[in-house]
Amino acid sequence: MTALRVEATHPVFCTIIPPHLLDRLAQSDDEARAGRARRTLERDAAQRIRRREAALPAATEPAAEEKPNRTIYDAGKVETLPGTKVRGEGDEAVKDASVNRAYAGLGSTFELFLKGFERNSIDGEGLALDATVHYGQEYNNAFWDGHQMVFGDGDGEIFNDFTTSLDVIGHELAHGVTQYTANLDYQGQAGALNESVSDVFGSLVKQYALGQTAEEADWLIGADLLAGAVEGKALRSMKAPGTAYDDDVLGKDPQPGSMDGYVDTTEDNGGVHINSGIPNRAFYEIATAIGGKAWERAGQIWYDVLTGGKLAKDANFAAFAQLTVAAAQKRYGKDSKELAAVQKGWSEVGVTPADEAGSPEADTTPCE
Repeated sequence: MTALRVEATHPVFCTIIPPHLLDRLAQSDDEARAGRARRTLERDAAQRIRRREAALPAATEPAAEEKPNRTIYDAGKVETLPGTKVRGEGDEAVKDASVNRAYAGLGSTFELFLKGFERNSIDGEGLALDATVHYGQEYNNAFWDGHQMVFGDGDGEIFNDFTTSLDVIGHELAHGVTQYTANLDYQGQAGALNESVSDVFGSLVKQYALGQTAEEADWLIGADLLAGAVEGKALRSMKAPGTAYDDDVLGKDPQPGSMDGYVDTTEDNGGVHINSGIPNRAFYEIATAIGGKAWERAGQIWYDVLTGGKLAKDANFAAFAQLTVAAAQKRYGKDSKELAAVQKGWSEVGVTPADEAGSPEADTTPCE
């Protein structure tokens, strides 16, 4: 099966730790903690500029076999990519746990997309999956840079090693899937959808690997990232946005769970990491209402929208919701429980699908 592929001229730079968290840490009275956050923000800004200046590589040839092609590199705590190759596809595990976790996480993500959605790697054409571990000194982030995954080691005080969360690996690689399909803008509601789609598929990677149903899943993103002293359970909760953490250092999780709490801001490209809580909760409501394994039906609806060719780059929540309604009806029928679940799920978070709300204006939230 060959899915629609859109070539992205300027792939976005997507990090798992949102800028508002790093900004908060950068203002800490603890100079060491603040310094680490400032350095991470500076590295992220530099990478963001490089992404704007870089184009994607030429399209890959279809793979002869539908199997992963992974290469893991070690940056040796400097900021030069990709670093030294330490493990290739089919190689035995090494002594470095970060290398092995990255290798396994790339494989789990590849497997979900292949077996769950008949997609051969990130681009649908067998793209090689590369990752670099041990990037920078106490670098508090992980990112997809348009070509590969990069993991920091964390500082051990606020954040653990960024290879520890499978859903984080799935999240970042899903940005690559979006890059090669709908290529959603990274600002305003389109940017929040971009982030939410990555949370959805990141969570599905973890659920698939664990064999969990929607009811059994924790619906947390980054549950293993927060160090022991932090008062919190994860970076985000899809089930209950706004409840992932409440900490003296990090502050309180700002995500809204419905349009009643929608945040109008010019920061973080119009609040892409904050307002993503709204479509996140919609997916959770839909997946649990349908029941069973979330990647089989709810996830399939989201994947149909992402790859269907009708999702505009600047789509807002209402437009995305309407496409999920149409996808559910096309795949499962107008009297199906899947369609009813989709309609109710969006209603629960206060989003009215576009055909019911009229023709929505394009989102114009300015980019930071």
